Amino acid sequence: MKTIRFWLLGLTFLLACQSNLNKINQGDANHAGLKLPEGFSALVFADNLGNARHLTVNSNGDVYVSLSKVKNGGGVVCLRDQHGTGRADLIKYHGIYSGTGIGLHNGYLYVGADTVIVRYKLTEGELVPSGKAETVASGFSPQNQHETKPITFDQDGNMYVNVGAPSNACQQEDRTKGSPGIDPCPLLDLHAGIWRFKADELNQDQAKDGYRFASGIRNAVAITWNKTENKLYAVQHGRDQLSQLFPDLYTDAQNAVLPAEEFLLVEDGSNFGWPYCYFDPAQNKKVLAPEYGGDGQKPGRCSEADDPIMAFPAHTAPNDLLFYTGNMFPEKYKNGAFIAFHGSWNRAPLPQEGYYVVFVPFKGKIPEGNWEVFASGFSGVDVVKSPRDAKHRPCGLAQGTDGSLFVSDDTAGRIYRIFYNK
Repeated sequence: MKTIRFWLLGLTFLLACQSNLNKINQGDANHAGLKLPEGFSALVFADNLGNARHLTVNSNGDVYVSLSKVKNGGGVVCLRDQHGTGRADLIKYHGIYSGTGIGLHNGYLYVGADTVIVRYKLTEGELVPSGKAETVASGFSPQNQHETKPITFDQDGNMYVNVGAPSNACQQEDRTKGSPGIDPCPLLDLHAGIWRFKADELNQDQAKDGYRFASGIRNAVAITWNKTENKLYAVQHGRDQLSQLFPDLYTDAQNAVLPAEEFLLVEDGSNFGWPYCYFDPAQNKKVLAPEYGGDGQKPGRCSEADDPIMAFPAHTAPNDLLFYTGNMFPEKYKNGAFIAFHGSWNRAPLPQEGYYVVFVPFKGKIPEGNWEVFASGFSGVDVVKSPRDAKHRPCGLAQGTDGSLFVSDDTAGRIYRIFYNK
């Protein structure tokens, strides 16, 4: 009798697991509002978390999300799916530091706040980190724009930090009509590039201990280390307001498509030309910025700047980058790149663009073929005239332990989980 009882309990457990799996595979009604390729589904993993920026997934499936503003006393949200339903059912807030950057390295949770990188110790089996925050890198100056500090780690114990430019184009008077650019631009000394630090060394100062790995990058919220190729990649936010600042040279229609958002393969010593240059996708080249004597045609000093490996539509705001290494999705996605585009504000009077996740197929270190929209519908409206119209805006990306794709939304604090129905 006891044997039969245990057998029945085991059967009940297996049926429950299968039921949960079926629920996950079905996803939410209408794929949680997303438009996806055939065979894919989506569900809401968690909702109303706060201003959810980047996120990362631990080896046990726990999810950690950075917030741009502290909520419920925490700058990081810790989430766990305790019952295998595909959704978070344990949600905890932790830490005083808010921001965008977040990552896992050697048993620590790293958080990239706007002026400091800290880490918290993780204990096996525990969802919430323990102990006080340890400062890994500091000395970053306060900024009123492009202040986020996204982070990534290589396989040799290094941490990379984007330090955006506190400026649109290094003008004498920022974002002022006709104001010339400062030449040389002093912001390049400690901004507009990617800095490298030792990942496990504490109390490093940007100016004294950081190494400027690459320069001439206006702002790369999307950075990641591609472990398959052992290379650093980033996607840059291009400059704004060409027609507003230089109406004699650019129309509003030109401003809506210039410049491209640049997908960068970042090598040690790379210089991508900001603020002197921008990439024109129609001419397929970098041209001299009007603040530095450019006319929209001549390359000038920009012929010496490094080119992107791919160009995306202007002002779409790429906010995260992930190279897919899982086994859930079809083979075409293996080792390719997903990029979350937060959405534009600077295309009026034309409709705004972005608010989607795209996929870029890769062969080795460079893209193979064209990019395609993978997930759309985040905005919840057919035409986005203003970012305020969007109900959700994709920001962060992470790969689940099962190969599913997590996407964060920093407008309503939603975390989507996208999976493939095999």
